[in-house]
Amino acid sequence: MDISELLSVDSVVSHLKATGKKQALQELASVAAKTSGRDEREIFDILLERERLGTTGVGHGIAIPHGKLKDLDRLHGFFARLERPIDFDAIDDEPVDLVFVLLAPETAGADHLKALARVSRLLRDSAVCEKIRGCDSPDAIYAILTEQTATSHAA
Repeated sequence: MDISELLSVDSVVSHLKATGKKQALQELASVAAKTSGRDEREIFDILLERERLGTTGVGHGIAIPHGKLKDLDRLHGFFARLERPIDFDAIDDEPVDLVFVLLAPETAGADHLKALARVSRLLRDSAVCEKIRGCDSPDAIYAILTEQTATSHAA
């Protein structure tokens, strides 16, 4: 699964302003609603529900909130670099500044897990994260995220 199958430049935010986890999820739900055509409140509620089960803050400044939506046509990804790191209740207690939201159809079982694993592998690469943290535009961030996918498949 290529990151380019999940993300578009329109689904990347390079300077997300948020003071906490809930606000970050709300802002990302807004971006997701515009791109996916789904209801913003429905997306926010699904992401919040998932956070209640346990944090999606995976450590090293990264969070991967995710959820499944009824009648979603395909997997959708949304990425944000926060202007300032926020408390996300991450497993390492470090603040989060890179957030990748993954939304999947309710029926997406294995594909959802494969996409989560792909995103997790990509963002575990500290060199990729440092490049992203140095970017100012959605285009540049998108290029880094999708370039890494192409590179890893060629290897």
